[in-house]
Amino acid sequence: MAGSGPTKFKSVLTKSTGEYGGFYFPVPLKIAEQFEVKNGTRRVVCTANGAFNFQCAVLPNSKGFYIGTNKSIRDKLGIKAGDKVTLELIVDESKYGMPVPEEFAEVLNQDPEGDKLFHSLTPGKQRSILWFVGSVKDVDKRIQTALIFIEHLKRNDGKIIHDQLTEELKRPSF
Repeated sequence: MAGSGPTKFKSVLTKSTGEYGGFYFPVPLKIAEQFEVKNGTRRVVCTANGAFNFQCAVLPNSKGFYIGTNKSIRDKLGIKAGDKVTLELIVDESKYGMPVPEEFAEVLNQDPEGDKLFHSLTPGKQRSILWFVGSVKDVDKRIQTALIFIEHLKRNDGKIIHDQLTEELKRPSF
């Protein structure tokens, strides 16, 4: 298992040739195996080029292991497919593997039923909600989005009904 210090290695931003077509950093097997699987995943905090930190997972694929990236990460690093990157990984000790927006934490604090339903979701669904709420830039809209997610869970016995939730999130606030 990885110690308290970072594990550093070089990788190349790679574009997937599969149907998904995403971008990823290949992770050598000897590096990936240093991180313990918890709740079905190897959660880490990645520092790219010594400058940009993000929480992610070291995931298996047919060729070994990888860390997925999104446009925001690539833009912040100013990289494109084929670029070499130095990555440092440490174990993600956070509760969710994702920052908790202050507004969402407050909604959970004030709504015991909503808190219970949120915590009954899988860790991946919890992270998805936290990411979505945290991606909203305006503080008032972030509060509204947090409330919509929790009310949705309460109306649907703790289940997420994607089409319905999408419509709820589109409704204007008053």
